[in-house]
Amino acid sequence: MGYSEAELDDVQAKWGLRFPPDLIERLRKYRPLIDRTDRFDWVTADPEHIREQLAWPFESYWRSVERHEIWWPEWGERPVSLADQKEKLRGIFADAPKLIPLYGIRYIPDEPHEIGNPVFSVMATDIIHYGANLTHWLENERGGLRGQPRPWPPIKEIRFWGQAVRYMQDESSIVRRQIVASIARRKRDSL
Repeated sequence: MGYSEAELDDVQAKWGLRFPPDLIERLRKYRPLIDRTDRFDWVTADPEHIREQLAWPFESYWRSVERHEIWWPEWGERPVSLADQKEKLRGIFADAPKLIPLYGIRYIPDEPHEIGNPVFSVMATDIIHYGANLTHWLENERGGLRGQPRPWPPIKEIRFWGQAVRYMQDESSIVRRQIVASIARRKRDSL
């Protein structure tokens, strides 16, 4: 038995989210979405835990920006102070599609508001596609593919998050080069 329509309406209103239609359909059938010990329930979970889950994409990314001096060219001139960098990054994230926590560090974007959005795994700047869509992710997460390699369905482009994935996939990208340079500097400085 899943969430009621009223519960889902309340959750979305309370947290300022708009669940994609396929997520709503799944949540109406399944509660929890995934049967694991560390999953959470949108209605009964500690609100602080939900706040932490919602804040995770920004907070973990910010730690990488701070630690590895990452700055995308698309973000314009890098502010001098860390406080100003954080504030600018907060604005950039506020303009990006919101990520809705599914389980652990797995998220689905709230836009476009349609079926078929990809699922992302978000660990600081290490952002990857973890499912081409909700169904594909659930099959993988529940072990439905049982190690059988299958081609992924096409992955929908999601503004900002798609670029974050590309920056991590491309070893010659500016973000990857910034991370490598930062690590080399820290190693050199520790000698």
